Amino acid sequence: MTTSTAPSASRTRWLVIGYSAACYLVFLASFGYAIAFVSGLGVPRTVDQGVAAPPIEAVLVNLGLLSAFAVQHSVMARPAFKRWWTRFVPVSIERSTYVLAASLLLGLLCWQWRTIEGTVWHIANPTVRVLVWALAVAGWLMVLASTFMINHFELFGLRQAFDVWRGGRSGTTGFRTTLLYRVVRHPLMLGFLIAFWAAPTMSAGHLLFALATTGYILLAVRLEERDLTAALGEPYCQYRRDVPMLMPYRVRRG
Repeated sequence: MTTSTAPSASRTRWLVIGYSAACYLVFLASFGYAIAFVSGLGVPRTVDQGVAAPPIEAVLVNLGLLSAFAVQHSVMARPAFKRWWTRFVPVSIERSTYVLAASLLLGLLCWQWRTIEGTVWHIANPTVRVLVWALAVAGWLMVLASTFMINHFELFGLRQAFDVWRGGRSGTTGFRTTLLYRVVRHPLMLGFLIAFWAAPTMSAGHLLFALATTGYILLAVRLEERDLTAALGEPYCQYRRDVPMLMPYRVRRG
């Protein structure tokens, strides 16, 4: 009995860590491509130039792609869905599976994005263009930095897999507010907003992308805050009173 279960447990641990690592690599590839896609740099299809299509078809397809990503991203993150989902998927790989699904849908969006012709604005001044590009880079860096200010590896499922690999129970970091999280409650989302809107040349397709993702972000943070308030109670309510959601107009003290 002991000799048969030990190898099985060992295989399970390696499968969990291997699966989570593979999901993380898929995330890195899709996220890296998405940065180039939004920035219009070095990839065959971008938010400005995708698949050729008639205007109405382009708008409908693009909105469908954005909606699919938004629905997956929000539904799979809700506690009620997680409770149902983990009846079939082990808790140790639940987050990695979420990351994999989001990464695949992000890749689909970049692959099937349709071109929408037209230029909303174009900044010709070279100095101003550089400043806007620098702002966009700062936005992407804020996104990355924000993940490490909470727990990057837990956010993307690696921490949970590692806990299983070393034979311990999967835990969570818990509620904490460090660095940028003392300035705004959602610095990661603020970084996305900056990166999406800081465009020296704003095409009609990019504008649709920026508007739709902004609307989704504003909805998503409210859903997340509802869940956090239910889970954490008064400490999170106090945090909401002390720290603004997205616009850093005051800094939490203490």
